[in-house]
Amino acid sequence: MPVPSDEVGVAPRGPVAAGGDAVPAIHAVDLTKRYGHIEALAGLSMSVPRGEIFGFLGPNGAGKTTAVKLLLGLTTPTAGDAWLLGEPIGRAQARRRVGYLPELFRYPAWLSPVEVLQFHCRLIGVPGSERGAEIDSALTIVGLRERGRDRVGTFSKGMQQRLGLAVAMLGAPEIVFLDEPTSALDPVGRHDVREIIRDLRGRGTAVFLNSHLLSEVEQVCDRLAVVDRGRVIASGTLDEILSGGSGVRLRVTGLTGLPTLLARWGEVVSDGEWISMRGVADDDVPDIVADLVARGGRVHAVEPQRQSLEDRFLEVLRAADDGAAA
Repeated sequence: MPVPSDEVGVAPRGPVAAGGDAVPAIHAVDLTKRYGHIEALAGLSMSVPRGEIFGFLGPNGAGKTTAVKLLLGLTTPTAGDAWLLGEPIGRAQARRRVGYLPELFRYPAWLSPVEVLQFHCRLIGVPGSERGAEIDSALTIVGLRERGRDRVGTFSKGMQQRLGLAVAMLGAPEIVFLDEPTSALDPVGRHDVREIIRDLRGRGTAVFLNSHLLSEVEQVCDRLAVVDRGRVIASGTLDEILSGGSGVRLRVTGLTGLPTLLARWGEVVSDGEWISMRGVADDDVPDIVADLVARGGRVHAVEPQRQSLEDRFLEVLRAADDGAAA
């Protein structure tokens, strides 16, 4: 089951790692931000290892953007501590090793992608002798190599999104923060971005992904956290988040009192010959079928069911709202 707390894979205070592992890419302890009487982020604790794609989900106003701004050193915390790659947040040593694609960005319409990337190479300190190869590689990865000399003002929103991704990838960053990276893309573009994100993970880069497109998160993230009202209300791997929503649907004849017989396996809903069960582990399904057959039942169909991330996301938010109102 997801962890209903403010802690996401928490390690001890400070950017230390257990068992000789590498220092985490991101480590935060009780990170808090208040604006007057408004608590935008309420004691976020988390540890994201290198080479992991981490999804950060929540409704508008949940605290996601505040968390990213704090981690990037764009604003200062009211309380708590955080580190990027072992360096306290806000230090230039860490920022040089971080790539960032904000949700809302604009590049001057009169510049070309090559010129945009040259400017950012200078900002992050890429040596002049390496800039050409760096820019060519980034444009090739995002599919803009043939448009490198065109004006940004002629680009569609999706092409500008690709250019933003190219900027975020300059300098071989060890962490990349992506805020809604596929929001302006068509299905082919979203597929390409997923492949880019997976490639980053393969290189050992940590990817911190904000997205409201839950289907995208479901396809690429290793772990995720759901944030609401400044607090983490659920966290874990995708399987852990969805564990409460797995189930099976059975069509059974020849037995009476099926709901009573099956109650020990999980939540049961009967609809004539069809039985729906929630909270059932995959490994239990063969045992359920064998038990029904042993009792003289005939099992005509077995249909595994899994709750979507969107449904689970809404369910977790409703549960948090109910708890807050209690």
